[in-house]
Amino acid sequence: MSAIQWNDGAPIYRQLKERVIAMMLDGVLKPGDALPSVRQVAAEYQLNPITVSRAYQELADEALVEKRRGLGMYVTEEASKKLLSNERERFLNEEWPLVLERIQRLGLSMEDLLAPVRNGGKA
Repeated sequence: MSAIQWNDGAPIYRQLKERVIAMMLDGVLKPGDALPSVRQVAAEYQLNPITVSRAYQELADEALVEKRRGLGMYVTEEASKKLLSNERERFLNEEWPLVLERIQRLGLSMEDLLAPVRNGGKA
């Protein structure tokens, strides 16, 4: 895991959980990969091990990771599919309506929106 900037607006265990989820979505953590140990993460980020354990337990509760006795936590085979499905649904239900509202408020056309894509990423 790379350097993390903790945000005061959310509990650290939730931020750590979201970081692990982002790594799964980005393919940094793949099905079958081991998560760093609770002790390792706690030491590296100067966190209470209980905080790390709570983040890992939530991931396990959502079947994104599984505990292998004596070995640690591992990304489950279905984690990436489940996450992608959940994130797509959340985007479409929560984020997209706000984006669409802003597009309409600004009077942007489909051509305006696609111009940066057609121009190689330049607006």
